[in-house]
Amino acid sequence: MMFLHSLFQQSPQAALFLALGLGYVVGNIKIGQFQLGGTAGTLLAALLISQVGVTIGSDLEAVMFSLFIYTVGYISGPQFFNSLNKSALKEICMALFLSAVALATVLILTRMFHLDKGTAAGLAAGGLTQSSIIGTADDSIGRLALPAAQLATLQTNVAVGYAATYIFGVIGPILICIFIMPKLLGVTLRGEALRAEAKLGAGTVLESGQRSAFSPMTGRTFRVDAAAGKTIAMVEGQVNGGAAIESVQRAGKPLALASTLSLAAGDEVEIIGYRADVVAAGAFTGPETDALKDSALIVESRDIVFTRKGGNGLTLAKLREALGTAARHGVYTAGITRMELAVPVLPGTVLQHGDVIRLYGTPKEVSSVAGKIGYEIVPNNMTDMVYLGFGILAGILIGLIVVPIGVPLSLGAGGGVLISGLIFGWARAKHPTFGALPSASAQIMRDIGLSAFIAVVGLQSGKAALQTIAHNGLELLGLGAIICLVPLALTYLFGRYVLRYDNGLVFASALAGSRSADPTFGMLLQKSDSSVPTLPYAITYSIAQVTLTLLGPLIIALG
Repeated sequence: MMFLHSLFQQSPQAALFLALGLGYVVGNIKIGQFQLGGTAGTLLAALLISQVGVTIGSDLEAVMFSLFIYTVGYISGPQFFNSLNKSALKEICMALFLSAVALATVLILTRMFHLDKGTAAGLAAGGLTQSSIIGTADDSIGRLALPAAQLATLQTNVAVGYAATYIFGVIGPILICIFIMPKLLGVTLRGEALRAEAKLGAGTVLESGQRSAFSPMTGRTFRVDAAAGKTIAMVEGQVNGGAAIESVQRAGKPLALASTLSLAAGDEVEIIGYRADVVAAGAFTGPETDALKDSALIVESRDIVFTRKGGNGLTLAKLREALGTAARHGVYTAGITRMELAVPVLPGTVLQHGDVIRLYGTPKEVSSVAGKIGYEIVPNNMTDMVYLGFGILAGILIGLIVVPIGVPLSLGAGGGVLISGLIFGWARAKHPTFGALPSASAQIMRDIGLSAFIAVVGLQSGKAALQTIAHNGLELLGLGAIICLVPLALTYLFGRYVLRYDNGLVFASALAGSRSADPTFGMLLQKSDSSVPTLPYAITYSIAQVTLTLLGPLIIALG
C-alpha cells in the first residue's frame, strides 16, 4: 500500500491506467449472459484504487469527456437528423416520451426522498445506464454558486449514485424487452423477425440457427444450351435483374456485349450477381463449366455513403427503380450499415442519408452507380484534426450559452459538444469530402474518452463514495430500480396502446434504443437471429443519446 501510494503521488497517470486495465478485466467477466462492461468495471476499479490515495487533476476529466461525447454526437448525427420525419414518428415519440418520464421520475423521487442534486443525477445516470449524464451533470454542478466543498460533495454523489445503480440499470431493460414483453404480447422474437422480414420483402427466410453456407454474391460460367437463340436481356429478365451476363465467348473469342445480343449454342457466358439468381440464370442458360480461359472479368466491392439528392427515405426497391435498369445493370447491394450496425438488405428497407451501402460488380459499372447514389469511402486512416478541433471548440462555446427559464439553464460543455458533434457528423455525411474520422479512430476516442473520464471521476471521489454506498447502498439501489423500471413500464404502455406497434420485435428494439440499452440490443439480435432490430433501434438510440444526455443539466437546474 505504501508503495502504491508513493507511486501514485509521483505518477497519478499510473493510477489512471491501472484503473482502466483492472476495470476492463472486471467488466469482461461473464456470469451467464450478464456482463458488467468496461465502463462500470473501470468505475469500480477506480473507487478501490482511490483508497490508496490519489490526486489527479480535473482538467483531464473535461478533455476526456469532450472527446467521448463529441464522437457520440458525430456518429449519431446523420441518423438523428434523418430520423426527424413522419416515417419515424413512432420512434421519435417513444424516445421523447421515455426521456420525459425518466426526468419526471427522478424529480419526483428527489422531492420525496430529499435527494441532493448530485445524487439525483447519479441515480439517473446509473438507473438509465447513460454514462454521459455524469459529465453533463458534473459540468452543471461546477457552475452553481456554492462553496467549493459543497460542489465537491455534489460531484462525488454523482459517482455514488451511478455506481450503486448501474448494474440494475443494465439488467432492467433485458428483463423487460427480452423476457417480459414477448410474454405479454404472446409472441416470440424469432417469429416476429420472420414476420418483419417478410413484410420488408424477404425471399427465402431461414429458421433459427440456419445460415447460408455460401456467399450471397458470386460469379459462375455456363455453356449456352437451353438459351440458344435468346438475347442477353431475355436471360437476365428471367431473374428480374438479380444476375447479369458480363462476358460472352464464342469459339474462344470474346463478343461485344449488348442487351440485344443473341446467344448461340456452345457460347460460354460469365454471369455475376446474387448467388441464388446466378444459379437460376444458369438453369435457363445451360450446364455450368469451368472458368473461361484467359478471362479478364474482374469484380469488386466498394462502400458508398448514401447521399443521393431526394433519396432520403426511399426503400431499396424504389432506389433501384429510380436508377433504372440500364444504369444499375450488373451492380448489386452486398450490404448496408447504419451507425456501423448491419441493416437488412431487403426491398422494403428504408434508406437514410449517411447509410453505407456496399456495392458489388465490375469496376466500371460500380463506379457509374456509386456516382449516382453518393460518395465512395476512400480508405484513409487519417483523422481530419482541423474539423475535429473546431468541432469540439464550437461545442464548448455552445455550452457557455445560458438561457434563463426561471432558473439559469445551460447545456454546459458536455451538452454543447454533443450538439456540435451531431451537426458536424451530419455535415460530414452530407459532404464526405472533408471531416474524416475513420471508424477505428472514432472507436478509440469513444472508448478511451469515456473510460478515462469515468476513471478520473472514481479516483477523485473514491473515499467518500464508498462510505456513502456502505451507509445508503440499499436505498440508492431501490431508487435506481424505480428510475430504471418506471420509465420502461410506462413507455411500454405508451407504445402498445397509443403508438400501437404491430410487431413485437420492432417494438422491443425501439424501446431498447430509447434507453440506449446496448446489452439489450445485442440480445435482441441474438434471440431474433435477424438484423431487423437495427432499423428501429438506430432511430430511437440516436435521439436518446441527445435527450438522455441533456437530463444532466435539467436535473441540476430543476432538482
